Amino acid sequence: MCGAGKSVVADEFVKAGFEFIRFGQITLDICQERGVSGETAEKEIREALRVEHGPAVFAKLNISKFDELLKKSHVIGDGLYSWSEYKVLKERYGDNMQVVAVWAPPALRYERISQRHSDKNDTSLRNRNFSMSEAKARDYAEIENIEKGGPIVMADFTLKNDTSLQNLKDQIKQLLTRI
Repeated sequence: MCGAGKSVVADEFVKAGFEFIRFGQITLDICQERGVSGETAEKEIREALRVEHGPAVFAKLNISKFDELLKKSHVIGDGLYSWSEYKVLKERYGDNMQVVAVWAPPALRYERISQRHSDKNDTSLRNRNFSMSEAKARDYAEIENIEKGGPIVMADFTLKNDTSLQNLKDQIKQLLTRI
C-alpha cells in the first residue's frame, strides 16, 4: 500500500545488485506525457488501462522488461498491485518469483506520505506526496478495484515497517541473505 516502504525496499535490493522495474511507472509516464498530475489523474489512467487491456495490464506490459533484465541479474519489481498481475507473473516465472509484502498501519502510512517533500528532480515521481485523504482514497480504490489484497496475503515474505527506517533496513538485510 502507498507509504508502506516499498521504494525503500526496492532501493536496498538495487544496492545489493538487483535490477529494478517499477510497475506504476507506466502510469506516471502517461501522466507526464499528458501534462497532468495528482492522484485523481493517476487513478483515471490506471483504471482506464485496466479497462482497455485487462486487470493484469501492468504485469503484461512489464514482462519484456523483466525478461531483458533477468538476462543480467535478479530483478526487483516495485508495485505488484493486483491478483491478476500476480497470477500472470507466477505462471510465467513460477517458483523463481518471490513476493515481498511491506506492511505498515494505515495511519502511519498516511502520515508518512503526507509529509513527503516533493523533489523537482524526481522525474520518476517515486516520492510524490499525497494528502491523508488522497492516500486513504487510493487505498480503498486499490483494494476494491484492483484486487490488491491478493499479492499481499500470498507474499513469500512480509516486512513489518512500523518502527524506524533502520529497523526496516535490518529486515531487508536479513531477507537478502534468505533469498
